[in-house]
Amino acid sequence: MAERLAGPEARMKMSVDDLKFFQVVAASETLTAASRQLGWSLPVVSKRLSALEGRLDVRLVQRGTRRLVLTSEGSLYASGLDSILDRLRELEELVTDRSGELRGSLVVQATLGLGRAHVAPLLAEFAASHPQLQVQLHTSALPLRPHRRTFDVAVHVGSPPDSSLRMRRLAENRRVPCAAPSYLERHGAPTRVEDLARHDCIVLRENEADYALWRFGDLSDPRHVRVRGPLSSNDGDVVTQWALEGRGVIMRSEWHVRPHVERGELVRVLPHIPTPAADIYALLEDDGHVPRRVTELIEHLAARMPGRLGRSA
Repeated sequence: MAERLAGPEARMKMSVDDLKFFQVVAASETLTAASRQLGWSLPVVSKRLSALEGRLDVRLVQRGTRRLVLTSEGSLYASGLDSILDRLRELEELVTDRSGELRGSLVVQATLGLGRAHVAPLLAEFAASHPQLQVQLHTSALPLRPHRRTFDVAVHVGSPPDSSLRMRRLAENRRVPCAAPSYLERHGAPTRVEDLARHDCIVLRENEADYALWRFGDLSDPRHVRVRGPLSSNDGDVVTQWALEGRGVIMRSEWHVRPHVERGELVRVLPHIPTPAADIYALLEDDGHVPRRVTELIEHLAARMPGRLGRSA
């Protein structure tokens, strides 16, 4: 009888390990990246993946591609991992710790500029208040990819890219056009949206949007203009520095340019024309179960971020 129970028990133990293993693989760009995060060699990761596929009798990852690409079965398997493992961790916390302390890990994703300036300090505060938590911040200029979950919470500027995500507004924000006084002295200030087409505009190449199409107005009166200029970058700080040097007009988040405007280093152009909202949101999977550490982090961000940005949400 003991031998007959050993097999199922071993498979049950391995199944939890497999979930944790494939969660890392599914969130990685390559198997090499997964091996680094796991602390294993690439051959060990490849062998473990093949063994998992053999037990499931399905192919989870497409072979022969530079980047890690999940098969349809791999995507289906990965889609359920996070909620299952979150529930297991929550259950473990309930039965092992009655103190109410937050435990486990939190992975937060944010854009480079907002992540460095505001999300990082707020995460440091939160971690200091909850010493049993492991908090990771990933900053990136790449677009958010909700279909491959690599985060517990994503801090996103503007409309969420996927309506299936749950969201909580953290702070109000708009993207506003501005330029240095030296540029406006040489070229004059635009008085109409259409005038921007004749100015040197410095575009920020972020996400996968049409970055050269600048939007104005509101839902009742949307307006836009296609801009051009000799300079562009995917780094928001570089774009702002070029504007400070008088090299052109930029369209940046209000939270980012406000200090420069207040010091007179940049001047709002077309201030009489409204710009669409680009509010700051916390995004998370809408899977019906949100761990307490996630909800408390979001409450912390919602309470503290508006004050850092200089306005209330």
